[in-house]
Amino acid sequence: MRPNLRPANPCFSSGPCAKRPGWTPDALQGAVIGRSHRGNPGREKLLEVIDRTRSILKIPDDYKIAIVPASDTGAVEMCMWSMLGERGVDVLGWESFGNGWANDILGQLKLSDVRTFKADYGKLPALEEVDCDRDVVFTWNGTTSGVKVPNADWIPQDRNGLTICDATSAVFAMELVWDKLDVVTYSWQKVMGGEAAHGMIVLSPSAVQRLENYQPPWPMPKLFRMVQGGALNEGLFEGSTINTPSMLCVEDAIDGLKWAESIGGLSELIDRSNENLRYFEDWVMERDWIGFLAETVETRSNTSICFRITDENFCKLSDSQRRSKARDLANLLDEEGVAYDIGSYRHAPPGLRIWGGATVDRNDTKALIPWLDWAWDNI
Repeated sequence: MRPNLRPANPCFSSGPCAKRPGWTPDALQGAVIGRSHRGNPGREKLLEVIDRTRSILKIPDDYKIAIVPASDTGAVEMCMWSMLGERGVDVLGWESFGNGWANDILGQLKLSDVRTFKADYGKLPALEEVDCDRDVVFTWNGTTSGVKVPNADWIPQDRNGLTICDATSAVFAMELVWDKLDVVTYSWQKVMGGEAAHGMIVLSPSAVQRLENYQPPWPMPKLFRMVQGGALNEGLFEGSTINTPSMLCVEDAIDGLKWAESIGGLSELIDRSNENLRYFEDWVMERDWIGFLAETVETRSNTSICFRITDENFCKLSDSQRRSKARDLANLLDEEGVAYDIGSYRHAPPGLRIWGGATVDRNDTKALIPWLDWAWDNI
C-alpha cells in the first residue's frame, strides 16, 4: 500500500546534511557581513565557534582548535602535508575517503615508508596489526561504507606516532576518545547540518610539538601553513583564519552549536543518531530484501547508514543491472519527495545510503521506512 504519511523533511543526504529541526534563513540574521573577518566582531564570531565546539565535544583544554579552508578535505590534507614524513606511516582504507588519503600519501607526498591496510566495503582492516609508533591516518567512520571503528582500544595510550583521524561523519554523533587522537578533522556540513567549505582541526600537544619541531622537505602552500618562524601560528587557533571565511557560514555554525546546547549537548546528539539507527535495525530484521552493508553490529554507523540489497533475484542480476535497479529505487523515492540523495556511493555495492545524524528528526525516519518497502515493491 502507498503510505499516507510523508517525512516532513525529506533531506537524508550524507552531505551536505539536513539542517537542524526548525531551521530557517532567519537564523543567519546575526551574521557579521560586509565587514572584515579580522575586525573584532568577526573574530569574536570565529572564536565563538571554537569555544562552543570545545565545550560541546569536551575537548581537553590543552588541545588546539582551528577553522581552516576547504571543508574536511582541506583539513586532512593540511595536516598530512604539514606533519607526515617524520616517520613511517600506517594508513587505513575501507571506503573511498580512507583510500583517497592513502593515494595522496603514496602518489602526491610520495612517502616511501608507508604500510596500507585495506578492506572491502562493509569490512574493517585488521586494526590489531597497526603500529602506533608510526603515524596512523584513518577515518573514524567510513562515510561511503557505513563502517566505523568500534572503539579506540587498538590505539595505545603510550605511543610515539601521531594518530590523524578524519572524523567528519563521526564527530557530534559518536564518542571520540580524545587522549587517543592527536589530530581530528571534520566539516560543518555533516552531523551539525552546517554549510560547506569550512573545515575544523583539533590538535593534541603531541601534534603541536610535531609541527614546531619537524620541517617537511616539500614546499608548503600558504593555505596549509600552521607554523610561522618555527612556532605555531597561535592566531589561527584564536579565530584568525588563514583566508577569508564566509561569515554567513560562521553564523550558521554558531546556530547549530547553540541548538546542540539547547537540546542537551553531546549526549543528546548521540542519542538522536542512535535512535535513528535503531528504527532501521528493527526494520531490517523483518525484511529479506535488504541488509546493512556493515558486516558487524559493532562497526555499524549511526550516521551514514549504508544498506545492500539482499533479495535473491536481485543478486542474480549482472552488476550493471543491479546498479540500475538500485538507482531506480533511489530515484523513485526522490521523485515522490520523500527521500532525497539516498543512492549508495558509486563505488560501493548497489544499495542505499541514508543519513541518520542528529539533525534528522526521528519522526521523519519513522515516516520514511514504509516508503522504502513501497518503492522496492514498485521497482
